[in-house]
Amino acid sequence: MSSGSGRHPQAITKPALGEGEAAALVERVFGLKAAWVRPLPSYDDQNFHVCVSGSRGADEYVLKVTNSEDSRRPDLIEVQTRAMMFLSAEGFPSPTPYLTKDGGTMSLEPDGGPGNKKYLVRLLTYLPGTPVAKVATTPQVFYEIGKLAASLDTALTEKFHHPSLKSLHRGQFIWNLANVPLLDQYIYALGQNKYREVVEQVIEQFKGKVVPKLSSFRACINHGDLNDHNILVESSSASLEHPPQYRVSGILDFSDMSYGYYVFEVAIAIMYMMIESSDPLRVGGHVLAGFESVLPLTAAERGALFLLVSGRFAQSLVIAAHTARLYPDNREYLTVTARTGWRHLLTMLEAGQEAVEKTWFETAAAYGRRAPAGPSGGNAGDR
Repeated sequence: MSSGSGRHPQAITKPALGEGEAAALVERVFGLKAAWVRPLPSYDDQNFHVCVSGSRGADEYVLKVTNSEDSRRPDLIEVQTRAMMFLSAEGFPSPTPYLTKDGGTMSLEPDGGPGNKKYLVRLLTYLPGTPVAKVATTPQVFYEIGKLAASLDTALTEKFHHPSLKSLHRGQFIWNLANVPLLDQYIYALGQNKYREVVEQVIEQFKGKVVPKLSSFRACINHGDLNDHNILVESSSASLEHPPQYRVSGILDFSDMSYGYYVFEVAIAIMYMMIESSDPLRVGGHVLAGFESVLPLTAAERGALFLLVSGRFAQSLVIAAHTARLYPDNREYLTVTARTGWRHLLTMLEAGQEAVEKTWFETAAAYGRRAPAGPSGGNAGDR
């Protein structure tokens, strides 16, 4: 639910194209005639669902118009796009770009407005499936997402190569989990209330107990935003006696890719899957079990997991509050996590690290004594 490259959230200009302008852009840049164009929700960028008549390939695409700040980093956007292409070739259901008329993966286009801003535009394949946020989640879903998180980061880290990989060292990028301490700059957006006090507590614990241990974690390339709206699933079976079994059918939004640590990815996944559960404290064990079926965590990484999940809650809630002040028209989408996020964070902190870890680790350990139900997650984008 984010994008950017080491910039502050207020530095971006989100594109504001109309549907007619988007259709004209698809025809001018990609040579395709749109039958219809519909806006899709987005955080910093602007996305459109495009149906094309008479195309040579897929009939549906996502037109992605990148925000002004990230559009100044074509090297970063190129790496993200090439990563999607690599993952698709590896068997993950990742979107791939439809090439421009010039044979490129993207094009820098003027917005036609008085500010003469330019935005990078890409046309990506539209992937089938339903966001996790819109299905009845089960332990099997959480397990598959944990497995996906580990498989994805492992593939990117061990097998993906590109001349501009250094662009993923994103320093002060506010959404990198290592940068929870930078939330101090935006905490004003919460006002003076109990929520601010809670976040201040999380930040201080993160500074004291996580930051000094970062060098002991195993480094990798993170997707960085495996949230409940960025993972698509499809039902593979269902009956009156048994709940539906899901497989991952797509991974959306690679705009938060950066160098980080394997434990960051599982912490991020746990936090967002908690949003979708009526029993949030148990979710972490199912996600962790799936992750560790591919890549077991070290003792140091396990010991930091509680504070990393808390830190991601703080990032999501603070940055959303800050960005909603800048873009009040997009408040409903920006604050979707806050609807239950504050309650879940408070529940975690009230239960305490020891009790929550006990629940997570015992739940995960139980998978060692039985096979997880349902289909394999397999190798599992912007649709």
